[in-house]
Amino acid sequence: METFQIWISHYGYIGIFSLLMLGIIGLPVPDETLLTLSGYLVYRGELKLIPTFFAAYLGSIAGISISYAIGSTFGRHFLVKYGHFIHITEARLQKAHNWFEKIGRWSLMVGYFIPGVRHVVAILAGTSELAMWEFALFAYTGGFIWTSTFLSIGYFFGNHWRKVLNTVNHHIILATIIAIIILFIFFLIKKLYLKSKQ
Repeated sequence: METFQIWISHYGYIGIFSLLMLGIIGLPVPDETLLTLSGYLVYRGELKLIPTFFAAYLGSIAGISISYAIGSTFGRHFLVKYGHFIHITEARLQKAHNWFEKIGRWSLMVGYFIPGVRHVVAILAGTSELAMWEFALFAYTGGFIWTSTFLSIGYFFGNHWRKVLNTVNHHIILATIIAIIILFIFFLIKKLYLKSKQ
């Protein structure tokens, strides 16, 4: 915390923008903690609310856009060339694209709240050749909600922000585990149903 606070104190809004951009790309930056700390510094009067929000929001969408660009520039080419080693074919890439067209776009919005998922989902969106405008609509909306949520925790809960952040993170992890279990059961039932039809 002290390191981030010193970084923000020294570099200000540029520091917030840079750290969040790098964190969304995939570097080991605790993004939610950084956002909440920034909100707390606004609460203490060390930062201004509007510039802090825009620095954080622009950093998050810059990071996720770079991840999308990596996927769209290198991802598909790499998978077409080397994907056969891990059983990835053109047909499977097309399925991934179709999935993003149907429901995968929502993962760009929800994925912000799951550490380690947001940049991977953006790369997959680029690899599946999801249209830029669709990517931007869902990813940038998700970034707005995510940024607002964690800045608000720091701003409105003040000195209690660490306790509230821990509680929120606990519930996010719990919800993620439940969602994974539900999806696993759904796909298992679907697979068994299709097998019984054969």
